[in-house]
Amino acid sequence: MHRSRLAALLGLLILALPAAHADESRTEEPRLVTVSGHGEIRVEPDQARVTLGVEAREPTLEAARAKVNRGVEGVLKLVRELGVPDRQVNSTRLSVQPEYEWLEKTRTRRLVAYAVSRSVSVDLRELEKLGALVERSLSLGANQTGDPVLDHSRRVELEREALGLAAKDAERNAIAMAGPLGVTVGPVRSLSATQDTPAPVPMFAMAVRSIAAAPVSDAPQTYQAGEMVFRAAVNASFDLLVAPRAAAPTSK
Repeated sequence: MHRSRLAALLGLLILALPAAHADESRTEEPRLVTVSGHGEIRVEPDQARVTLGVEAREPTLEAARAKVNRGVEGVLKLVRELGVPDRQVNSTRLSVQPEYEWLEKTRTRRLVAYAVSRSVSVDLRELEKLGALVERSLSLGANQTGDPVLDHSRRVELEREALGLAAKDAERNAIAMAGPLGVTVGPVRSLSATQDTPAPVPMFAMAVRSIAAAPVSDAPQTYQAGEMVFRAAVNASFDLLVAPRAAAPTSK
C-alpha cells in the first residue's frame, strides 16, 4: 500500500514538471505605446554665399585678360571696403576659351575672339551688406551674378533644437493617449529620428537680374531674406504602467 502511494505521488510530480517549466518559459510581452513627434524651428538666414563673375570677349587674349582682371580687382577692392575678411573671399583662376568661325569656302576655321572669365566667391556674414556688394560689383565690371545662397551660422544647433522639440512632442502624445485609458507612461524603450533640414537656399534671382538690367543707384536695394525652416520627426516607444487606483471614499 505504501509503495502504491509513493508511485502515485511520483507520477503526479512528473506530470507537473512540464507545466511548471512552460510557465517559467512564458515571458510577458512588454506593454508599450508607440508614438511620433514633430519639431520645427523657423529662423531668418544670417549669412550668404555670393558668386560674382567677370567675363570679357575680345579679339585678342591680352585685351580680354586685362578687362577681366580690372573687373576682378575692383570687386576685391569693394569686398575689402565692406570689411569682409580675406579668409571669406575666394577668387578663381582665369578661364580662357578661344572662339572660332568655320569658313566653308576654305574648309578651315578662323580664330575670331577670346572669351575670358574669372569669378569671386564671398562668404558674407552680414546680410545688410548684400545689396551694396551685388549692386556696386555690377558697376565695377561684374557681369555674371549667381543667386546668393542663404544659410544660418547656427545650423547644427538649430537642427538639435528641432530634434529636442520633436522628442518632447512625442512624449506629450504618449501621455495624451495613455491618460484616458487609465495607464501612465514609463521610461522610453526606443527612439529614432529623421530630420528635414533645409539646404542653403538660393534666393533673389529676380532681384539680381533686375538690378543687372537697371542703372546702379547710390542707395542699394533692401533685400528680404525670408526664413529657413528646420524640421525633425521622432518615433518613440514608451512603457505603459498601470496607474494606481484611487482609494474608495470611506463612509462616515
